[in-house]
Amino acid sequence: METLRVSGTSRPNAIAGAIAALLRTQGEVEIQSIGPAAVNQAVKALAIARGYLTGDRLDLYTQPEFVKLDVQSEERTAVRFLVKAIPVPPPPS
Repeated sequence: METLRVSGTSRPNAIAGAIAALLRTQGEVEIQSIGPAAVNQAVKALAIARGYLTGDRLDLYTQPEFVKLDVQSEERTAVRFLVKAIPVPPPPS
């Protein structure tokens, strides 16, 4: 599973494009963010990615959780989003 690291200065549209591409090809992606600004950018990217996936009849499902990461020999708390693609059923006719 691919891991995307999002910072407070990450561009949500670029991250959303990466999320959508990975969900189309691999069906899942992990997003890690440390700090409130980074979590904000990650959540915005997830919302934008949902729009990018509608043409492919896909939606996404995510489970956020707190994890401990070792960053430069220092333990930091991050928010990890495990994201999976789910197919959207066709509309009833």
